[in-house]
Amino acid sequence: MADFLQRKDIEISLKRYGIDALSAMAQGLLCSLLIGTILNTLGTHLGVELFKMTIVTVNEVDYTIGSMASAMSGPAMACAIGYALHCPPLVLFSLITVGFAANALGGAGGPLSVFFIAIIAAEFGKAVSKETKIDILVTPLITILVGIGCAALLSPAIGKTAMQLGELIKSATKLQPFLMGIIVSVLVGIALTLPISSAAICAALNLTGLAGGAALAGCCAQMVGFAVMSFKENGIGGLFSQGIGTSMLQMSNIIKNPRIWIAPILTSAITGPIATCFFQLEMNGTAISSGMGTCGFVGQIGVYSGWLNDIAAGLKSSITAFDWIGLLMISFILPALLCPLIHHFIKKAGWSKDGDLKI
Repeated sequence: MADFLQRKDIEISLKRYGIDALSAMAQGLLCSLLIGTILNTLGTHLGVELFKMTIVTVNEVDYTIGSMASAMSGPAMACAIGYALHCPPLVLFSLITVGFAANALGGAGGPLSVFFIAIIAAEFGKAVSKETKIDILVTPLITILVGIGCAALLSPAIGKTAMQLGELIKSATKLQPFLMGIIVSVLVGIALTLPISSAAICAALNLTGLAGGAALAGCCAQMVGFAVMSFKENGIGGLFSQGIGTSMLQMSNIIKNPRIWIAPILTSAITGPIATCFFQLEMNGTAISSGMGTCGFVGQIGVYSGWLNDIAAGLKSSITAFDWIGLLMISFILPALLCPLIHHFIKKAGWSKDGDLKI
């Protein structure tokens, strides 16, 4: 069995599933749901005619470019997971159907459903791939049957569990905004810098509202914090690559000296409750935006689109100056001030030295 699994490149490990597949799923979401949301925002709220017009009508439902991209999030996630698992072409293409089914049957917890179901279907498909003379029929047949069968049996329960867990976190954040502001901000921020996907986690749990605002604060504390406090070592290139790219670039340095992580983590513990208690910053855009931080300014675009959605729904009268101040303070200003200041004392204590943050 071990030889068979090795020959089929089926590796049952935390890295393969918890890091590679999860990170790929986030990329699939980014290239579908998130891009679709941005295009819809440009069309609906900024009046870009190209993104407002209907391009196709399916079963009496009108689709714009953005809404069509968003509708393909299930297939995009499944294919991305299949790519990360090194699926052969027939398995990879069959996952399109599996992803659509798992996402649809998973409801609000669709992303988490796709994650589990796509992995199961992909590994079964890889197991039978090129094992018969009619591979062109057997491989897609097994992949799709296993995937849709598992989706029918498991996706509703997975989706419900994810939704309930997400609702529990959001309810707890409303009841205890200070404590949960710290917990959510710190944990999601840490996930963003680790080689796993904070965006996928937020999407899977549908983390929006105040909890989404706390998650955004934690991500920004890591990205902007690392970017500014390492400016001396990494210059303008490091500022942009970490500030609007990813703080994951510091992971190798963290392994060498974990104490360089203290400042961004403490910063997230400070900005999280400020976001929830003082500014009452809510992420009412797509849940994936909560885990993106300042990456391509996706988190900030998500907050802005959430404001517009709330106005359209009659939940908010207008976007105030206080809203903008809160978003700027949590996303950029506080991390840029607090993180280097805390790291200064870390260096004074002898826990870090020049060059520790060089990427």
